[in-house]
Amino acid sequence: MAKVELLMPKMGESIMEATILKWLKKPGDTIALDEAVLEIATDKVDSEVPSPVAGILAEVKFEEGAVVPVGGILAIIETEAGAAVNPSPAVATPAPQAASAPVAAAMPTETANLSAAITTKIESPAAGRFYSPLVLNIANQEGVSMQELESLPGTGNEGRVTKKDILQYVADKKAGKTAPVAAPAPTAAAPVAAPIISPPAPTASIAPAPSVGGNIEIIEMDRMRRMIADNMIASKRTSAHVTSFVEADMTNVVMWRDKVKKEFEKRYGEKLTFTPIFIEAAVKAIQDFPMINVSVDGTNLIVKKDINIGMAAALPSGNLIVPVIHNADQYNLAGLAKRVNDLANRARINKLKPDEIQGGTYTISNVGTFGNVMGTPIIPQPQVAIMAVGAIRKKPAVIETESGDLIGIRSMMFLSHSYDHRVVDGALGGMFVRRMADYLEQWDINRPI
Repeated sequence: MAKVELLMPKMGESIMEATILKWLKKPGDTIALDEAVLEIATDKVDSEVPSPVAGILAEVKFEEGAVVPVGGILAIIETEAGAAVNPSPAVATPAPQAASAPVAAAMPTETANLSAAITTKIESPAAGRFYSPLVLNIANQEGVSMQELESLPGTGNEGRVTKKDILQYVADKKAGKTAPVAAPAPTAAAPVAAPIISPPAPTASIAPAPSVGGNIEIIEMDRMRRMIADNMIASKRTSAHVTSFVEADMTNVVMWRDKVKKEFEKRYGEKLTFTPIFIEAAVKAIQDFPMINVSVDGTNLIVKKDINIGMAAALPSGNLIVPVIHNADQYNLAGLAKRVNDLANRARINKLKPDEIQGGTYTISNVGTFGNVMGTPIIPQPQVAIMAVGAIRKKPAVIETESGDLIGIRSMMFLSHSYDHRVVDGALGGMFVRRMADYLEQWDINRPI
């Protein structure tokens, strides 16, 4: 029988590892193609890992609670169909610690460094309950103590506290609907002999933290924030960022959407937002300027034939995730609206699949949803450009007519285009954002839906 390795999937550009929440199958179980084998969690999403083949689960490499790097071998599946795919060596099953070395060696350097101990488990609370990284991050950000978590009933499998549970608890706590958790009564400890403490081994001196004063609070970054910080710094260090701005007249787009949005929702069962309109304009501009849709490999440019548009979506935790619309050029406006709404809705409830947050070739960030008029977005690696669209605001503007220029009230919006000046010069970066604005300004007010 052929042996197929089930690998930890890549969950996004900034995610290097994930935690195993639960094995849905055990060794000896029959698995169908694309059937979920286990549940995993990252700081951004909880997801299921499907089987790439039909067969029998022969071996599980890690226990529940283990943290495994992207690309790590999760399990071995035996199948009679086809030849072996990435077959594992025919040796006795090593302990997880022994398995970590070859896995780390096969990973990129930065991944191996972040995941030196791939079998390390998240520290278990006193009651032995497991909490996903997402739940722990929300608790940390909202000031929920471990004692409160222990007393919180969970609605998940085997009483596990879910994201919904912790968010509901936080909301109730802020509304004063929860009773304070009583501190556990101290228990008398039996007298024990004083332990013999060996003198500590000499260590390298550590520079003292700088002295601070005044009315301040020091908060340690959580794991996700540290990863975001590292990725942002890495992107700025990698790409020579330049940002070009264009102000677009969105009056025709706004008037057309106001006119058709009710009929659009009635016909397609989807709300028509501005996002699919932005994506359609970006796709057309990419088709006109394909050298925006590239990545850099050393001194080579990799020109992407597929147009995969990432769209930044806000999560309830306040973090951002970027679902990707693959082959966006193959959708009409109704198809883009359905895809945008579906990805945004599932992003908010952590139901995105791993391949739906990776593979982007160009990204759009709608900073206008936060009331911002413009921004200077940071390029998500390995892409070479990103567009920020600002808030649409009514303002006086010059209107050119055959009879002369007039002053009128128009719906205006800034487009901010950040691009990698190593490979995208000012002419290309500027012409691209201008072309996208042209497509928006030339919108047909009588366009059928």
